[in-house]
Amino acid sequence: MNKKIAIVIPVCNEKGNVPLIINQLCTEMDALPYQYSITFVDDGSNDGTKDVLKEEAQQRNNIFYISLSRNFGHQNALKAGLDTSNADAVITMDGDLQHPPTLLPELIKHWEAGNDIVYTIRKDHQEIPMMKRKTSNMFYGLMNRLSDIELEAGTADFRLMDKRVVDICRTFSEMDLFWRGLVKWIGFTQVGIEYEPAERKYGESKYTYKKMMQLALRGITSFSIKPLSIAIYLGFTFSLLSLLYIPYVLYSMYFGHTINGWASVIVTIAFFGGLQLMILGIIGMYLGKLFIQSKQRPHYVIKESNLS
Repeated sequence: MNKKIAIVIPVCNEKGNVPLIINQLCTEMDALPYQYSITFVDDGSNDGTKDVLKEEAQQRNNIFYISLSRNFGHQNALKAGLDTSNADAVITMDGDLQHPPTLLPELIKHWEAGNDIVYTIRKDHQEIPMMKRKTSNMFYGLMNRLSDIELEAGTADFRLMDKRVVDICRTFSEMDLFWRGLVKWIGFTQVGIEYEPAERKYGESKYTYKKMMQLALRGITSFSIKPLSIAIYLGFTFSLLSLLYIPYVLYSMYFGHTINGWASVIVTIAFFGGLQLMILGIIGMYLGKLFIQSKQRPHYVIKESNLS
């Protein structure tokens, strides 16, 4: 019996890209000796993506769709696809064609060689704006310095996972999912391969600079308490530095010099006030994650699906 491979693709407003990626995926997979299925997770699209998915599912019996009740975010949409998959291996990728389907045979080859996880590393070309490249490198730099995992710069959500790994992924109940970090944390035998992102045909990228920053904060706070440690060290350091004012005050009192400089006092108060707010913000972020987790709400709500 041939092994079965499931391809999971979260999409949000990718109406024009869906038929293209299906054709390319089928071209690649039809040439391989595997049974395969393609499951799209519609993450609250409002451009008619779901209608296109329904049409494609009627034409092919190995095309499935899951329509979520609203936009739950890319990471939760990935979990919806993983939770409903039933195959020997699962490949996750984006639906904008920037994750090239031509790489699928290589992913599968490394899996057949005994690797449980085959992840991809984006190799940026010169056409990508310098600002985007710098912010991407900054993102991975922060992750590696402040978290307890090590991610290669350019690591993407384009990967193949063995059934054993997927079974473990289904058990995760944390609300702030960060799959790049979770997959690295799981362990098993992993190998990374580089790829050059293809050009987006339709639509716009969903990862703005703001969302990249939110993803970085999610990843850091999900895998480490180092920010709390940094807050402690900052408080301790500036408390020691503030003691340097004592000799100055005593000197001024002994020699009869008045203590002038109200501006410096205001600046000092403002500085330490900002520092305290920053530390409270870090603590509040962790407490907020605990509060959200305590509600035990589902990661997603399925509105409609053609999965049996």
